Amino acid sequence: MKQFVETVVKGLVDDPEAVEIVEREDGRGIHYEIHVAENDRGNVIGRQGATAGALRTLVNGLARRDGLHIEIDIVD
Repeated sequence: MKQFVETVVKGLVDDPEAVEIVEREDGRGIHYEIHVAENDRGNVIGRQGATAGALRTLVNGLARRDGLHIEIDIVD
């Protein structure tokens, strides 16, 4: 799943080399922290969070199929 998230995010940004995905597992599921270049944050978040929301919806739809819970945060 991490590779999928990374591929999607790299397709949204102008500087794909700056993309870093940190994966952590906790008692509730898998947590991804997405780090991108400062000038690419708007591309990943989208207008009123629409792009980030769509990414979360897509990933959670795939995860539920496998019985997983995934959280995604876009951080500095």
